[in-house]
Amino acid sequence: MTSPFDLIPMSQLVTGQAAVVAQILGPDDMVHRLHELGLKGGVAVEMVQPGRACIVRMGGQKLCFRGDDLLRVLVTPGGQA
Repeated sequence: MTSPFDLIPMSQLVTGQAAVVAQILGPDDMVHRLHELGLKGGVAVEMVQPGRACIVRMGGQKLCFRGDDLLRVLVTPGGQA
């Protein structure tokens, strides 16, 4: 079981680091959009490029999104993308 203390913001991942999405917090429309793109709880990701234009790999595809102070993607480090 994952403790809230095991979760970190996705923005803290470094290039090449894998993690599993635990929770996405923010405005409903933004969370819904990320869910439509496949970024949701339980999905394994790998950080390709951290920063304001964050790029993550999910399976065989890449997803790029901008940082937003209202949006928080919390992950559990480890796993395999």
